Amino acid sequence: MATYAIGDIQGCLDNLETLLEKIAFKPEKDTLWFTGDLVNRGDKSLETLRFIKNLSDSAISVLGNHDLTLLALCEGNTKVNNHTLDAILDAPDHDELIHWLRHRPLLHHDSGLGYTMVHAGLPPQWDLATAQSCAHELEAVLQGSEYSGFMANMFGNEPTKWDAELKGWDRLRFITNCFTRMRYCTPKGKLNFKDKGPIGSQKEGYIPWYEVADRKNTELKIIIGHWSTLFGHTNTANIFAIDTGCLWGESLTAMQLDTAEPEFYQIKCKKPS
Repeated sequence: MATYAIGDIQGCLDNLETLLEKIAFKPEKDTLWFTGDLVNRGDKSLETLRFIKNLSDSAISVLGNHDLTLLALCEGNTKVNNHTLDAILDAPDHDELIHWLRHRPLLHHDSGLGYTMVHAGLPPQWDLATAQSCAHELEAVLQGSEYSGFMANMFGNEPTKWDAELKGWDRLRFITNCFTRMRYCTPKGKLNFKDKGPIGSQKEGYIPWYEVADRKNTELKIIIGHWSTLFGHTNTANIFAIDTGCLWGESLTAMQLDTAEPEFYQIKCKKPS
């Protein structure tokens, strides 16, 4: 029995299948963790959703920003315009797939294996308990009666700093942005969503979120996707960035979690046409 975390797929199902062959994945005994962004930009988003959904209990996936983009598109948010998702909108099993996606978590923590997985990051003010509480808060909205309203108010860069007194859409938007979009922040935890490039390209005064010295989640071993230029370049212990640019024709990475030390497996990816 093996457990592997796999980086962002973004609809590149053929590459995922190649990687699963390399690690000899057996769904009847092994488990896959996905860092989110299952869909968008690649050429097989529909098939990817179906494939991972059909893995049932053999797969755990957190939501990424591109997954939330799909949900917003399905709810008619006019800020979304992406033709790579049209096949999902037109699929006969559309409702079933979207229902399944809405019920994915924002955070997955396994105390036995000792790993925590989110798509993008955690603000420095959150310890594990706060992060779990915020994840559950947002998940309840995604799965409940306020879902459509949230989809209409999800996009935006404000607020930029955590305050436990935040309320309403502002609070939910901040939580969403942390779990699915954050990269850089100030040492005091103010988020920066404009800089998206490799470390060193950001505006002065901002650092990668995980480099905040006194962040309250330093003891966690955190697996993230979202930021493809980070693999092999994090200078902070316990951060495992495994989005390795599959969509761009780079590589797709699996990280084995049940070994004494994490083991990494990669395949060279074919860029979607």
